[in-house]
Amino acid sequence: MGRSAAFFDLDKTVIAKSSALAFGRPFYRDGLITRRDVVKSAYAQLMFRLGGTDEQTMARTRDYLAALCKGWQVEQVRQIVAETLHELINPYVYAEAAALIEEHQAAGRDVVLVSASGEEMVRPIGELLGVTDVIATRMTVRDGRYSGEVEFYAAGPSKVEAVSELAAARDYDLADSYAYSDSYSDRPLLECVGHPSVVNPDRQLRKLASENAWPVLEFRHPIPLGRRLRERPAVPVAAAALGVGVGVAIGIAWYGRHRRTRAATTA
Repeated sequence: MGRSAAFFDLDKTVIAKSSALAFGRPFYRDGLITRRDVVKSAYAQLMFRLGGTDEQTMARTRDYLAALCKGWQVEQVRQIVAETLHELINPYVYAEAAALIEEHQAAGRDVVLVSASGEEMVRPIGELLGVTDVIATRMTVRDGRYSGEVEFYAAGPSKVEAVSELAAARDYDLADSYAYSDSYSDRPLLECVGHPSVVNPDRQLRKLASENAWPVLEFRHPIPLGRRLRERPAVPVAAAALGVGVGVAIGIAWYGRHRRTRAATTA
C-alpha cells in the first residue's frame, strides 16, 4: 500500500467564493477586462456550476476563458494576484476547511488543491493555506503572454487524469485517499478515491452523496487567517449534515469606492 493524500476542490469548498471572479475586480481596475467581460465571466461561471458535467459546456467555458486571457502578460496577472490576495481571498477561507487541511497534514497526508481556476491564482492561494501541491488550469504562454490556448483544463474527468498521474508519481493509494468538493461536476474526482466527502453540495451532488452514503459537510465560517489563529480552539472542524453573477457590478463599484477612499485617506 502507498501513501494517502487529500484532494480539495477550491471554490465554495475551501473558500466561500469563486476565485476567478474574486480577482475580476482588480483585473477590471487594471484594464485587463471590461465591465461586459466581468458580467459574461460571471454568467459563464454560473452556467458551469449549473451544468458543468456536460462536455460541451466545459469546452465552451474553457474556450471563452482562453480567448478572454489572450494577450495578457503573465507577470502582470501574478502581480495583481499577489497584491490583492490577502484582501480578496484571505477573509473568505472557510475555517472548517483550513482546520481539516491541517488535520490531514498532521496525519502525514499530502494535501492537493484541485481547481479549474488558473494556476497563477490557485498556487498563491495554496501557499496562503500552507499547501504546496496544486492541480489547476494552465494556459499556453508565448513570449510572456497568454496565447489564447489552453495547455490543460482542470475540470471534470481531466481532474481525475491529473490526480491519477500524481498518484502514480507519488505512490499514493487512492483507495485510502480523500477528496472534497461542492459541485456535481467533480463526481469523477470524488469517485476516484476511497474516502469522498461533499461540502456545501449543490442539489445533484447532495442526491449523489445520499445514494452513496458519503459524508455531507457544511462549512459556514469564512474567517481571516489572523482570527483563525487566535480563535482556533473555538472553530468547529466540520459539521456533518443530513440534509453569482448578479452582484458583480455592485462589487466593482464597491471596490472602486474603497480604493478611492483609501487613497484620499493616505493623501
